[in-house]
Amino acid sequence: MKESLMDILCDPLDKSDLDLEVDERDGDEIIEGRLIGSVTGEVYPIEDGIPNLLPPDMRDDE
Repeated sequence: MKESLMDILCDPLDKSDLDLEVDERDGDEIIEGRLIGSVTGEVYPIEDGIPNLLPPDMRDDE
């Protein structure tokens, strides 16, 4: 995921801003990390460069 996407992404639950925590980066690509809802506190994982913005009750946590 490119960090520039933060300009257009929002929390799917309440449309508020998301905060970014990066665990692994490759140049300007975020490989692993999490997006955190600034109001809801909900955590959305970034795995293999792909953010999972499904609401918590719709995720398939394996």
